[in-house]
Amino acid sequence: MEAMGSRRPRRNLPSPLPSGSSAEVADELLGRVARGDEAAFAQLYDLVAPAVFGVVRRVVRNPAQSEEVAQEVLMQVWRTATRFDRDAGSAMTWILTIAHRRAVDRVRSEEASRRRAERYEEHTTTESPSVTEAVLDDLDRARLRRALGGLTPVQRESVELAYYGGYTHVEVATLLDLPLGTVKTRIRDGLIRLRGSFEEDA
Repeated sequence: MEAMGSRRPRRNLPSPLPSGSSAEVADELLGRVARGDEAAFAQLYDLVAPAVFGVVRRVVRNPAQSEEVAQEVLMQVWRTATRFDRDAGSAMTWILTIAHRRAVDRVRSEEASRRRAERYEEHTTTESPSVTEAVLDDLDRARLRRALGGLTPVQRESVELAYYGGYTHVEVATLLDLPLGTVKTRIRDGLIRLRGSFEEDA
């Protein structure tokens, strides 16, 4: 959690922690944070960060993502401290509720992204053989080299990874550090140009 400290307010106005239980201390500190007290936020940060990370980690699982979400939670606490209603519960409960919600949101977002990638992969898996057969199969290597030479470097790289490297479109996007949609467009445009080259050659 040390990396999370890089974005919190600087602790240039240290003050002693208020006395009392952790819950009471958190209540008092959060009230001061709501008034813009950066030193109080630094103290609140140190007090609640382990609990926030623990809640997030149990939901998100991935350590790096958990730390990222925990930092987002604490920044949200800093920005929205004025919304805390002491009559509705303790500061610790309020903060950990935010942590749990953001952790659940992250998991849902990751799952949605994974499902989209899987659906895309299924779609391209069913379509690619017919496209590949129409464009690449039954052609000699010399014609293929000439056709590939007519592609732009980025198109050729994507097509070669996908059809000769054996990588899925998702893996190509990861290897080239590009959005999946960009890779899909490059491969599609490359296949179109290959088809045109083969037809001219014929």
